[in-house]
Amino acid sequence: MNFNSHMDAVVTVAVQLVNTLTAGHAHGRPYLPPEDSDLPAAVTAALRTGRPDAGGVSPPEAAEFRTVAEALRRAFAAVASGDTDAAARQVNVLLAETGARPRLDSHDGEPWHLHFHGAEDSLVTGWAAGCATGLAVVLGSDLHGRLGVCTAPRCDRVYVDTSRNGTRRFCSTSCQSRVKAAAFRARRA
Repeated sequence: MNFNSHMDAVVTVAVQLVNTLTAGHAHGRPYLPPEDSDLPAAVTAALRTGRPDAGGVSPPEAAEFRTVAEALRRAFAAVASGDTDAAARQVNVLLAETGARPRLDSHDGEPWHLHFHGAEDSLVTGWAAGCATGLAVVLGSDLHGRLGVCTAPRCDRVYVDTSRNGTRRFCSTSCQSRVKAAAFRARRA
């Protein structure tokens, strides 16, 4: 299940920003996002999951990305709780705040493709607009159930289900294995 290469990239970045920059639990352990001097490198790594040639971010930009990640998390959490209307409202807020607008771009030897930039075209606003638009495309289709929050105990990392049958429930194979191992131990006890 793929959208198109650009939509896949911005949705992947949305997942990485949420999982990297929001506190909670990951794989059964408390998770605290990077702070201070580690934050710019973490944001850069998240952006490079969707665009390998993405440049580095400054400390102030990295701090702004944290706010974007928290807003994106609210959309994922709403879908996971079955409230697609709340997810759509959250994404609409992001679209309005960023001034997202479609634009055809051709760069780096690539053919023309659709980008979504914010009105001010700053790094943070441009990525936030793209991530919000990517989530809007998913939410506005019959694929909205593909956005999720891990159902493993003590894990709240988000994911996009790209499987053929759309039955993914976990953020990673490690969480899936933890749940299966616990169920096996419970059956044997």
